[in-house]
Amino acid sequence: MGKAALLIYVVDDEIVIAQTLATVLIRAGFRTAAFDDPKVALSAFLAEHADVLISDVVMPGMTGIELAVRARQACPECKVLLLSGQIITSELLERASQEGHHFDVFAKPVHPNELLEKLKSLI
Repeated sequence: MGKAALLIYVVDDEIVIAQTLATVLIRAGFRTAAFDDPKVALSAFLAEHADVLISDVVMPGMTGIELAVRARQACPECKVLLLSGQIITSELLERASQEGHHFDVFAKPVHPNELLEKLKSLI
């Protein structure tokens, strides 16, 4: 599967971060959509499954972990990368892990090259 065929959803409640990451991915040849509301992102995901979901963890209304779990329930082959700049993330990840959900997490801010290298390893 070529990069252009992959669809990546980027979700962060700070729209500037979501749009910046989406721009980096577009310049690297991926199709992307940026969201600042995880519930809107989930609705979009249910309408058109993304190949990769990149999401902040701590967001109002729905955590990135909840979003990732729901996305994986709808599309088990979806790859997930989580981003976090908050300490509470470890507690949320531990709870998800105990429920059988395991996700890669990057500390924010993530360097674009690091993000692209991780994407290459996933696909």
